[in-house]
Amino acid sequence: MKVYNSTDQIPSFQRAVLTIGTFDGVHLGHRQILNQLKEEADRIDGETVIITFHPHPRKVVAAGQPAFHLLNTIEERIELLAQCGIDHLVIVPFTAEFAQQTPAEYIEHFLIEKFHPHTIIIGYDHRFGQGRTGNYKLMEEYSDRFRLLEIPGHVIDENTVSSTRIRQALLDSDLEQANGLLGYDYFFEGTVVDGNKLGRELGYPTANLHMEIAEKLVPGNGIYVVEAAVVKHPSHISLLPSAQAGGAPVAPTLQGMMSIGIRPTITDNRRTIEVNLFDFNEDIYGRCLRVYVKQYLRPELKFDGLDALVAQLARDKEDSLRYFGR
Repeated sequence: MKVYNSTDQIPSFQRAVLTIGTFDGVHLGHRQILNQLKEEADRIDGETVIITFHPHPRKVVAAGQPAFHLLNTIEERIELLAQCGIDHLVIVPFTAEFAQQTPAEYIEHFLIEKFHPHTIIIGYDHRFGQGRTGNYKLMEEYSDRFRLLEIPGHVIDENTVSSTRIRQALLDSDLEQANGLLGYDYFFEGTVVDGNKLGRELGYPTANLHMEIAEKLVPGNGIYVVEAAVVKHPSHISLLPSAQAGGAPVAPTLQGMMSIGIRPTITDNRRTIEVNLFDFNEDIYGRCLRVYVKQYLRPELKFDGLDALVAQLARDKEDSLRYFGR
């Protein structure tokens, strides 16, 4: 998949079949749309094109409102879309100026002049242009300039529900529902930083993670079974112009368990993310760790002293190893 970070970089596409959206999560509902996109492109011997925006439009048009957490960083979204077999991804910088285009300007000067689409596939509820006043009916008026196909209403509704349900499921530590709707294990990345070394003293050394991307959703507090990989090039590094995305996804090579929470036994009110990796003792301070969240084990608990905590950690590890069939 070829990635373009502005419309100034894009080439002349061959019979472009395009769709537009944030595709946060690239979940199973989104993949229905992507399959429709690919089928239509195959039918006319065209190329699939996805237009997405960065930062998320809500961050620009709803500035000052409570933080909105996303399932994927833009880099993770690129990785997941590349795995879906899309030909081209165009990441359009979403600015206040861009948002002020009239709907007609959006269609004429953005979609038609920049992309010369053969076919556009969008949902009945797609809104665009100043005040989000542009809609599917307006786009139909330009059907002599491109072919317009509608994504079925039930697919759009399912996508909206799925994204909301996935976010809430993760916050509720319902990994079975979240991963089932995603179609893959939820993952995130963090930089390994210094902690208070208490885990090492207790016999369970942990990698303490600092999240670099504030918008990335972190699951609810609790203890989890995880797989992980030390990432050579973290996904939050700057994108290169006209980057080529594809290849094998990051493969987890390590097994472990993870604690997210405030560590009530040691009266620490700071929220931390700590990963205990089994059969691993390398120095990875300053490195990036990608964590795949597999299963929820239990809520965060306050114990009567460190001995009781260590006993519970032993049970957690046993439960985690059982999950892995070890």
